Amino acid sequence: MAHEIELKFLVKGDFRPFVTKKSEITQAYLTTDLNRTVRIRIRDKKGYINIKGTAKVSGIMRFEWEHEIPLEDAKELMQLRKTGLVEKTRYIIPIENGLEFEVDEFHGDNKDLLMAEIELPATDTSFEKPEWLGEEVTGNHAFYSAELSQNPYCNWKDLNL
Repeated sequence: MAHEIELKFLVKGDFRPFVTKKSEITQAYLTTDLNRTVRIRIRDKKGYINIKGTAKVSGIMRFEWEHEIPLEDAKELMQLRKTGLVEKTRYIIPIENGLEFEVDEFHGDNKDLLMAEIELPATDTSFEKPEWLGEEVTGNHAFYSAELSQNPYCNWKDLNL
């Protein structure tokens, strides 16, 4: 089984000068159960199905499986979604040792949310935090895309969570 080790941060500064590529993403959730999510994603012109399990180790590690599917299948499966769509532009920013940040600029009901994620090869991997990186929100379910599909940022952004 595959596992992802991921940290999430808010973005507080200008990350754009460091971007090397970007893509457009739309995703929908077929289930957002506490123990698993099933997500359909369209990234640029490719479709994917993804299953994630419950987060472990302070929210940074969890089971993840993803498989590319035909674009038309992804579009049809999105019609079965349980919640709203999550739309975002993803920017890639390489850092040291082959690591990279993915910065998501959310659109629609999640507009104004900027979040960075970094996938690590091990839980004890260290990296230098860039100046534009803000507060860590790893393990805070309000910032998970599955949760944003049900309770978008526009509903709570002014509550200072």
